[in-house]
Amino acid sequence: MTSTTTIWDTIAAELNGIEIITDPTQLTKLSLDYYHFSPILEAQLKDKRGNLVVRPATEADVMQVAKTCVKHKVPLTVRGAGTGNYGQCIPLEGGVILDTTKMNQIRWIKPGLACVEPGVKMAAFDKQAREIGWELRMAPSTYRTATIGGFIGGGSVGMGSITYGQLRDRGNLRALRVVTLEDEPRAIELRGDEVQKVNHAYGTNGIMTELEIPLAPAYPWAEIIVAFDEFMTAARFGQVLSDSDGIVKKMVSIHAWPIPSYFAALQSYLPQGKHCALLMVSETDLEPFQELVREYGGEITYNKTAQEASKGTSILEFTWNHTTLHARSVDPTLTYLQTFYFTLDRVEHMYHHFGDELAIHLEFLRVGGKAIPGGLQLVRFTTEERLNEIIRYHEEQGAGIANPHTYILEDGGRKTIDPEQLAFKKLVDPYGLMNPGKMRAWSQTTND
Repeated sequence: MTSTTTIWDTIAAELNGIEIITDPTQLTKLSLDYYHFSPILEAQLKDKRGNLVVRPATEADVMQVAKTCVKHKVPLTVRGAGTGNYGQCIPLEGGVILDTTKMNQIRWIKPGLACVEPGVKMAAFDKQAREIGWELRMAPSTYRTATIGGFIGGGSVGMGSITYGQLRDRGNLRALRVVTLEDEPRAIELRGDEVQKVNHAYGTNGIMTELEIPLAPAYPWAEIIVAFDEFMTAARFGQVLSDSDGIVKKMVSIHAWPIPSYFAALQSYLPQGKHCALLMVSETDLEPFQELVREYGGEITYNKTAQEASKGTSILEFTWNHTTLHARSVDPTLTYLQTFYFTLDRVEHMYHHFGDELAIHLEFLRVGGKAIPGGLQLVRFTTEERLNEIIRYHEEQGAGIANPHTYILEDGGRKTIDPEQLAFKKLVDPYGLMNPGKMRAWSQTTND
């Protein structure tokens, strides 16, 4: 591949009629995500840039971009709002960045199901869906700015996962339409289990142009903070609340002190030295919820009705990986891990074993039909070797680590090569132009 100015001028000319960005400042902004949460990725990715950005508005535009990239054999990296944390949308080998944010049409919404373009913002979608009593099943803490396509391509869990599990669970994504990077690009529809070929694949094997997604009934979500004297009491409360099928909830987020001290905007609701639960519970279930709080000796310090919570900042923006964002704004030496603890006994062991080196932040989610404690614990970073020791210790003790310090698809969560995703990539991207360098299976295949 040549990277001379001439080739990019030629490509820009061939894409006449599609918005193209070449301004260096904008190129930098649209080449990066929140990779800097990881000091490992910070060093590896900080200098990576695309050569130009295209913003297609239609599937026909996407087909034109695909055809041009194949013709000139240049890499193509698909991007949503860039709110990921592992460099999913950072171009390792330059090339074209395909920004999907102009593809933001909601095709249709009906009870329980919707069809959207990938650039639809999640909060904007919910505003419309709630008019007929429905909402997204799950969303990340970047809900206000994240796109639906970006979440499917690079995310996996979020608020709502306490009820609906993970994106990869059967039924959480109904259909996808993707454009290929063949000599003659095609638009392919994937339905049912076939969506797993592209789901959470970092845009390595298909450019999404349309998604069909299931919806959840929209409840009036009260936002609540409960303070506890002991961390494990807070954790046990979180588990019991998560297991209480009769209490409808959307988020159960538990934070060991000193994490609450990082939440500047919530300080008047977070007593010094106390551990806290940040929760979203249906207003209709507040009575049994309050009985559970009393049973565990918690103190409700913040309670907003759904109407009140709809204005201003949601407590969602202090949970999931926004917790890391707030913590790092106070102490940049902090990084994080993503952990499936599976049991509270394992949580308690890690809490005592690591002490001040690791501050535990739990997010409860359903895995295999059971509510389990997942962790986005904060780690005081010293060296890469020590970070790897911490990861290794967790795994030796039976915890599952979804490593947020790698941009390689298979090395993050599943730790195994997905033969279905690899086979699909061979079919739809024979030249390996889609987000190159992110799929270990492809790299091993082409180097063998």
